Amino acid sequence: MTIKPLIILPDPILRQVSDPVERIDDAVRAFADDMLETMYDAPGIGLAAIQVGVPRRMLVIDLAKEDEPKNPLVFINPQILSTSDEPSLYEEGCLSIPEYYAEVERPASLTVRYQDVNGKTQELAADGLLATCLQHEIDHLNGVLFIDHISKLKRDMVIRKFTKAAKRAVA
Repeated sequence: MTIKPLIILPDPILRQVSDPVERIDDAVRAFADDMLETMYDAPGIGLAAIQVGVPRRMLVIDLAKEDEPKNPLVFINPQILSTSDEPSLYEEGCLSIPEYYAEVERPASLTVRYQDVNGKTQELAADGLLATCLQHEIDHLNGVLFIDHISKLKRDMVIRKFTKAAKRAVA
């Protein structure tokens, strides 16, 4: 398994819409393992393929706490089938926007259809943190960042901060 470098804001690849995974094979399964390894190393609870520079509709999630056994979930070609009308507010962060957190309101629950690493179509009803995490990561696959769900003023400040930091890193 290989830890991949993370793509950080303001890199424009984060705004790219990811392509469907056409064939689930050993290379896709190995990439899913690399994504999980990268997520654990960061550390984070979710990671979309685009965050490591690969515009494929894949994401991984593991909500297990440090003292619990790992519970990795791999979602290939996920689609949100339905969401609840009831809202939920969570403080979100993102491995591609390090050390920035903001409260984001999203539907409290959802149903998602996806393929697993064996290519089998699955459906999952989720609520709480899992529902939030799935929505956050699926947003990535559509070129949307969690900061797109906060006020324009706050979003512009975050983008400016990360753009300045990127320019300093290059200089």
